[in-house]
Amino acid sequence: MKIGAQIPEFPLKDRNGTSISSHSFIGKKKVVVYFYPKDETKVCTAQACAFRDSFQDFLDLGCEVIGISSDSDERHQQFMSRHKLPFILVSDPQKEIRKLFGVPKDVFGLLPGRYTYIFNRDGILIKIFHAAFNANAHITTALDVLSN
Repeated sequence: MKIGAQIPEFPLKDRNGTSISSHSFIGKKKVVVYFYPKDETKVCTAQACAFRDSFQDFLDLGCEVIGISSDSDERHQQFMSRHKLPFILVSDPQKEIRKLFGVPKDVFGLLPGRYTYIFNRDGILIKIFHAAFNANAHITTALDVLSN
């Protein structure tokens, strides 16, 4: 994906488990989609908890937060419950959504990439951010972009 691209259509479930489409946010909310390697790993947990701790800031900016990894829905539910995550987590076991976004791998091609994509209210990509090991940078960068 490149800056100016439309958010790809992909299925997800809201926090109530209702099936929705990524396109359901167009015209209604800004969207931050962040890709991470795996639930319950040190950096991924720090990143999810940092999004949780700043979640009200995202809401105040009219933004939906969506985290995506290849973990199962069941594992995501456990991860969300254990860490009280208030945002959407999407299971992408076949890495189809990663392919839609063109998310590269990290660490010599060994790990799924840690990338954040920021879309405006019209569903247009305005920022792509990558920091493999700095979880907090994803949150501060997203909030800075969304605030301006």
